[in-house]
Order: sequence, then C-alpha cells, then structure tokens
Amino acid sequence: MQSQASGPARSPASQEELSARTLRRETLLVLALSLGASAVSALISFVGSLTASGALADQAARLNTSRAPDRPWLDLAWQLFGIATALVPVALVAHLLMREGVGGLRGLGFDRSRPGFDLSRGAVLAAAIGGCGLALYLAALQAGFNLTVVPESLPHVWWRIPVLIASAVQNAVVEEVIVVGYLLRRLGQLGFSPWTVLAASSVLRGSYHLYQGVGGLLGNMAMGVVFVLLYRRWGRVGPLVAAHALIDVVAFTGYALLAGRVGWLPTS
Repeated sequence: MQSQASGPARSPASQEELSARTLRRETLLVLALSLGASAVSALISFVGSLTASGALADQAARLNTSRAPDRPWLDLAWQLFGIATALVPVALVAHLLMREGVGGLRGLGFDRSRPGFDLSRGAVLAAAIGGCGLALYLAALQAGFNLTVVPESLPHVWWRIPVLIASAVQNAVVEEVIVVGYLLRRLGQLGFSPWTVLAASSVLRGSYHLYQGVGGLLGNMAMGVVFVLLYRRWGRVGPLVAAHALIDVVAFTGYALLAGRVGWLPTS
C-alpha cells in the first residue's frame, strides 16, 4: 500500500509534461545567458543606429575593442576574461547533455574523433561562405543598409593577433554549439517540425548580428540555413565550428593587417 507521505504517483502523461517544461526552461535559460541576450542587445543597438543622425554606412559596428587603452597588460587580462566567460554557456550545455546521458558535446559531434573530416569540410565551407559573405557585406554597405563593420581596434602589441584568433574560435564554438547543435536537439525533442527548427535557428543567428545592419541580419540568416542543412547531413557541429572559426580568423586578422592599406576595405 502506498503511504500518505509519499504522495500520489505521477502518471506517464504528467511525467512527459514535466519533462517538456523542463526542456523549455533549460533552453530559454541557455539562450538568455548567451545568444538570446545577444539578439536583444543587437536589436537595441540597431534601433539606436536607425534613430541616430547620419546614414547607417557612416556609423561603425566595432568588434574586439580595447578595454584599457594605453594599459596593455590590463587590456590583455580583460580580453582573456571576456573570451573565457563567453564560453560558460557552452560548459552549461555540455553539463546538460552529460546529465541527459548523450556524452556531453560528443552528442553534438564536437569532439576530436574526426579531425580530418571536420577541418577539411570546414575549410571548404569557409571559403564558400566567407567569399559570399564579404560580397554581400560590401553590397549592403554600398546600398546604405549596413553599418561599417570594424572587426578589430586593438592596440598594436604582441598579443593582438593571438587574442583575435582566440576570439574567433570562441565565437565559433559558442554559436555553432548553441544555435545549431543544442537548439536543434532541444526543439526536436519538444516536437517542433524540421522546417520550424531550421527557421528558428536561422532567424536567431541573423538576429544577434542585427547590430551590423540589414546586411548582417540577412547574410547570417542565409548562413544559418546552410549550416543547419549541413549539420543534419553530417551529424556533427565540428565542421561548422572549423568553418566559422576560419571565417572569423580571416576577417579579424585580415582587417588588422590590411585596414588602411587597400582601397576596397571599408574603414571607420
């Protein structure tokens, strides 16, 4: 006989409902700590740009800025702190997936089991996406739909390029693990259709790039569609992380080396 203290047993239906509610809460919390918050911030930033005096192309969206000008060691400490704390949501995702019993990030295909596969496909994807992305950015800037993106404005010190590379890798890991691997898994578990999941992931990716302008929004939404389809085909975020990291490494370090030296690269 069941004791009074133990309470009524849960029915299978209520257990499933609680599980779905827990998954929704976890997903919202992960997004609120990472790219969902970035999307809100980007929207506010874009509204500010639209309501500011002057055209969008005359304004600048600055990435990888100095945190302590003229104090290089303090600046380096801030840069490393920012990179490390940005990766905390990825650690949370790894914990949630480990608790779920799917082997942590291995369950998303982010491990060292197939380095050749990840790097080769990532390099090809980076070349295709990077070239198209640059062309779209220049066209959107010329049309007045985009801000001038300044990928870096760090001081010319010894750690400048290593920090830019670390920042590029951090961006890639956070975005692909959360907006592709984790989000697709959770929305699929919650019963959303494949097309709805693809749209949600792509719109989220575009939204947190809105601070760059309409070109940043649309270009990254298109990139999101491609990345979701490839993830479904390959079953791994590893190639996507590699591609994204290569794209950002070229963008950040290329700007650092070429800004002001070539006429086709917009600067602010």
